[in-house]
Amino acid sequence: MPEAHGNGARTIRIAWALLTMAAALLGTAYPLAAAERLGTFESAEHRFHLVRLVEGLEHPWGLAFLPDGRMLVTERPGRLRIVADGWLVPEPVAGVPEVWADGQGGLLDVALHPDFAENGLVYLSYASPSDDGDDAATGVARGRLAGGRLEDVEEIYVALPRDDGGRHFGSRLVFADGYLFVTAGERGETDRAQDLGDPAGSVIRLHDDGSVPDDNPFVGQTGARPELYSIGHRNPQGMAREASTGRIYAIEHGPKGGDELNLIETGVNYGWPVITHGKSYMGFKIGEGTHKEGMAQPVHYWVPSISPSGLMIYDGERFPAWRGSFFAGALSGELLVRLEVAGGKAVVEERMLEDLEERIRDVRQGPDGLIYLLTDHPDGMLLRLEPAD
Repeated sequence: MPEAHGNGARTIRIAWALLTMAAALLGTAYPLAAAERLGTFESAEHRFHLVRLVEGLEHPWGLAFLPDGRMLVTERPGRLRIVADGWLVPEPVAGVPEVWADGQGGLLDVALHPDFAENGLVYLSYASPSDDGDDAATGVARGRLAGGRLEDVEEIYVALPRDDGGRHFGSRLVFADGYLFVTAGERGETDRAQDLGDPAGSVIRLHDDGSVPDDNPFVGQTGARPELYSIGHRNPQGMAREASTGRIYAIEHGPKGGDELNLIETGVNYGWPVITHGKSYMGFKIGEGTHKEGMAQPVHYWVPSISPSGLMIYDGERFPAWRGSFFAGALSGELLVRLEVAGGKAVVEERMLEDLEERIRDVRQGPDGLIYLLTDHPDGMLLRLEPAD
């Protein structure tokens, strides 16, 4: 059990909120030096401290680590923030593309080009608006980070067509084996996930400039979108590469139950909405059941739903007993999940930080081998797990 749990953590947050509001009025930034420990927790394998680094982030969504020690954090309303030298820089990064900030849409994930140290390229996923601002689709842009701004910004991909729905954009970005993988939700229109002519409800594979690889599985197939890598996804909000194998995994929201962790393989159909382990929000059956020939089964699924968002596969040195574990944040579940996977199935599930009572949006391993979390809240936090032993 934690030494400081839900109510204690919230008391600390209120005090910190008052401090940061005062700092904002004075035009200053929020100091990492004032970071406070929210509790010490026992897990099955490690005892760890939970430390709050930054508060005052408005619905933070994605996190990336720069080579010089700074961090980039996206805020869903459309801001890209820098945490540098112990401070949350008060001015957002300039040059971020316009986003459609409505419902679940907005500025979503952030990732660095594998050669960022040489080219300075930052990639953003977001709800890309139409010219009149009435519709949106999952989009990807890139620009060069120079000081406090992005330069030479270009939108390199949009999962057309756009529509006016505010749900299920995805959208995570992962570089792996020289390719850019992008998740796109089915925008709340279930049948789009089975339409090869529509990128909604899919994992997309691109070159780093947004062009399509010649060896994508549906290239040359009549009526199919060539950028598709896998289909049959509902709303995948987490994706990670396993360093030891190179495999790509993704987590996605089910409806009422049926959240999934999937091993993403080329050309595979993951079944939504034909098969699912969930039910409609009214409790009715969806599709044809839980299994169908030619459609993949998940590595793990959750009933009831935890609303997973953010996925990381730990390979650091600071928590040696967690090496190889999968970590996923949970929004409605308000917790951090650790999974051990063997033989294509999750064999251990551990639930942590339930007493924190926070919607965990993203989970990342830092270059220091520590684990970083973002909480989805109008006054969201950047947190860190540190060994207590």
